[in-house]
Amino acid sequence: MNARNIVVFTLILLAMIGLGTSLLGNPLGLAKRLLVTAAVIGIIYFAYRRWFSGRRTENSNEQRAFLKAAKQSKKRHKKQSPSKTRVSNVSKKRATRKKSNAKLTVIEGKKNKKNNRASF
Repeated sequence: MNARNIVVFTLILLAMIGLGTSLLGNPLGLAKRLLVTAAVIGIIYFAYRRWFSGRRTENSNEQRAFLKAAKQSKKRHKKQSPSKTRVSNVSKKRATRKKSNAKLTVIEGKKNKKNNRASF
């Protein structure tokens, strides 16, 4: 266990002890403090989202085009899904192979000569 883990576990332990004593000593004050903290975090979060999300949407035309393409893609996949099941049933019955366009040639060599290796 390194020093960083010891420090983190110590801080967590002290925080738990502090919350426990606050809960036993002044439970209403602890609840009030937690609510205020949550409200401040929420305000900071929404302010951050409002100001910084506007800067990221400089490419809003690209974002709109992407969303439009995504919707079209979903529609296309919904239309194709029933036809795929029919095609898969046909392909299970009879598998057809597509002919290859590759031109294969025979390489001349020692085809008929046997290997003189010892078998182990």
